[in-house]
Amino acid sequence: MNRANLEILLGTIFVVFTAIALIVYGLEEENRMARYSQGQQAEAIEVGAYLFELNCSECHGDNAEGRVGLAPALNDRYFFTERLNQLGWAGTMEDYIQATISSGRITSTRPNQYAGYGVPAMPAWSENYGGPLRMDQIRAITAFIMNFEPIALGEVVMPDFPTPMPPPEEEDDPFLRGRRVFLDMGCAGCHALEGISVSTIGPPLNDITTVAETRIPELSAEEYIRQSILFPRIHTVEGYPDIMPEGFGDRMTEQQFEDLIFFLMEQE
Repeated sequence: MNRANLEILLGTIFVVFTAIALIVYGLEEENRMARYSQGQQAEAIEVGAYLFELNCSECHGDNAEGRVGLAPALNDRYFFTERLNQLGWAGTMEDYIQATISSGRITSTRPNQYAGYGVPAMPAWSENYGGPLRMDQIRAITAFIMNFEPIALGEVVMPDFPTPMPPPEEEDDPFLRGRRVFLDMGCAGCHALEGISVSTIGPPLNDITTVAETRIPELSAEEYIRQSILFPRIHTVEGYPDIMPEGFGDRMTEQQFEDLIFFLMEQE
């Protein structure tokens, strides 16, 4: 066999093997894309679990079981089978969850059962409406909540949800620990703070130490901030709704409270 024929034969073999490889790859593409989508969905749910813990669990419970008189459950059968019909919502459940998280709720749709925090009953969480979260974060929370559907319908057993852990560097830094408390307690849902939130529901806290020094002459800035957290009805700010719930001090450990004070005292 001369050189020309050998090159033709090798070229033909290469083309045949390439065609076979492309066919095999194409047949596997659907499965590969399905695995990729599952991986992306799992990652979104994990991120959503972390964000839910930080921003939503205070009202809706650690596993979205709801809190009596405050906020409804998001992992029960009613939510997934009847809620949209009750509201006359024509879109999908996923759209409804995203819309509700994004813009919040001015008044409760079931005030005899869930009062929320007053007016608004639920703050807006999207930065498009003055909240602290980006749309990708809201989609992640939505994915986490949608993941409750088979559980709520009894199709699978309730799993153990991931418990978000703070970054290691927070352990020895009271400022970072205080920032974590600020987020965990849902303060960002109502108060603007540079780099965290642009919410206008409650007074801004960007220069709270400087402002607090001038509020009550006989109180230091630290004393004023402490009292405002422990007894929110004592020092109200004109122009903002009186909706900050009582009992924040009971929801924090002494260390968390001190870390939060330290963090706020740095805002000057």
